Amino acid sequence: MKNFKKAAVVALSGAMLLNAASCAKTTESSGSGDGKLTEITLVLDWTPNTNHTGFYVALAEGYYKEAGLDVKIVQPPEDGATAMVASGQAQFGIDFQDYLPPVFTSEEKVPVEAVAALIQHNTSGIISLKEDNITSPKGLEGKNYATWDLPIEKAMMQNIVEADGGDFSKVKLIPEYVENEAAALQQDIDAIWVYYAWAGISCKQAGLDTNMIYFSDITPEFDYYSPVIISNTDWLASNGDTAKKFLAATAKGYEFAISDPDKAADILCQQVPELDKNLVKESQQWLATQYKAEVTRWGYIDQARWDAFYKWLADNNLSDPIPAGYGFTNDYLPE
Repeated sequence: MKNFKKAAVVALSGAMLLNAASCAKTTESSGSGDGKLTEITLVLDWTPNTNHTGFYVALAEGYYKEAGLDVKIVQPPEDGATAMVASGQAQFGIDFQDYLPPVFTSEEKVPVEAVAALIQHNTSGIISLKEDNITSPKGLEGKNYATWDLPIEKAMMQNIVEADGGDFSKVKLIPEYVENEAAALQQDIDAIWVYYAWAGISCKQAGLDTNMIYFSDITPEFDYYSPVIISNTDWLASNGDTAKKFLAATAKGYEFAISDPDKAADILCQQVPELDKNLVKESQQWLATQYKAEVTRWGYIDQARWDAFYKWLADNNLSDPIPAGYGFTNDYLPE
């Protein structure tokens, strides 16, 4: 974690040198009253997928334009969305709560905070073939697990295995970045950390019978927010109304995807034609119940759950302490 933290902070500190000039491009007065649209850049966390459907719906259905916004959706650079947001090169970006501790604990204050949750609960977990009989974390003993070799990842894996009465030292950690989960599971890998809505359904459509163990079912602290929309706190301080307009239009896009996932899938595929339409369709149906889950307000972040994960990290020496309630706000969400 120290090396990861150092690398992240170095990248962000360098990017922040551009902050003042870049943030000056967007002001609260832009696009108000003169017919011009306020330019907004949203940088994704990865290639477009159903986590992002609401953005593409809002774009295609004109919700952003109605709000006076000209929104450009871009894919992330090698150092990720957070660096672009911290530098002011993008007003909004996508990241994950478990990737943000180095940002929040940096000695140099990084002007980034989460402003909305794209999905209410952590839908990630460990996938394996049913024939391998990994029905609980203890079943990972003696199996090949594809690891990213990150401290937080391995600590979470150890936690769920030991919580199930298993011996984590017996899990065979295979450093490997898996791009095709279905292929890997049929070769030398027995278990992979995936987000079910995309990789899990992809395995299903490849004809594989799988078991899925969700982290949040084992350890409550692991029900963190993944992914989240982040923004630049300096930009927010001067552009609060614009931020509210962006999130209100985005919320309309996600409400559309919840109420009509089939049409939302069509819109995403029209906007991003290289996507596998069958995968998008099934994934969209699955995520329609996950974007808001039990809450009534799209994007809402619960402080107790937010804080619980960071307390677990600090208690296990995986991060410096993060103050309660730090790093997120619900203030810009529509009521």
